[in-house]
Amino acid sequence: MTGPTVRANETTVPVLPCVSVDETLEFYRALGFEVTYKQTRPYIYLALEWSGFALHFGTPPKNLDPSHEDGGACLVLVDEVAPYHAEFTRALRAAYGRTLSTGRPRITRFRPGASRFTLVDPSGNSIIFIQRNEPAELEYGGSKDLTGLAKALDNARVLSEFKNDDRAALRVLVTALRRHGDTAPPLEVARTLTTLVELGTALEETDGVDAWLRRLNALDLTEAERHTITAGLRDADALRLWRGGTDPDADPAPVIDPAQTPK
Repeated sequence: MTGPTVRANETTVPVLPCVSVDETLEFYRALGFEVTYKQTRPYIYLALEWSGFALHFGTPPKNLDPSHEDGGACLVLVDEVAPYHAEFTRALRAAYGRTLSTGRPRITRFRPGASRFTLVDPSGNSIIFIQRNEPAELEYGGSKDLTGLAKALDNARVLSEFKNDDRAALRVLVTALRRHGDTAPPLEVARTLTTLVELGTALEETDGVDAWLRRLNALDLTEAERHTITAGLRDADALRLWRGGTDPDADPAPVIDPAQTPK
């Protein structure tokens, strides 16, 4: 038995739950989405478009709790992730006067070299922008080829970047530093501390950040090693600037090339 002739012209459009029409439209319009269809009676149905892709929204299930962020999800595959994050950050600042980095709605932060970020909308839906060349497989719990602090750092990376769980990533590193901090090479300890500084900054835990910085400054590192860890501290500084506003001395953010929009 043969199936129908298949042509490569299919389009898939997710239909996500919408708890509040007004809040949903406010958020996505702020990001630059165009509303192409709006219906509120006898049931909710919204259609929005931005940069070549569409999101649709419908009446949510009665037991949906947006605070648990257990709404729907949509993956958006792009050639380069950073320009999209920069574009949405600019849009949110223009609309709200700040970056929505906590609570709901929000945009997750983007670290240099990362391959994804997430928009969480008012209904708890996650729109996840992913770079096409992202590794196909991830070893949750840390790579089996690594040990000690190196394994914990890899585990924290997965928790933070792929599960959006900075709190769990921080716990993993605090525990690993307690177990291995006295025996691990100084550079591994330094990398762990700089990552803790960045996570603590994201979670606004200033007491922990100060303690980790003091321990970092006390490490016996070569000049080359200190230069290496400076990049991690710059990431934390960039995070503060990203949350609070534009750095007047920073390089201009990349601009999305229309030819690279998601298909």
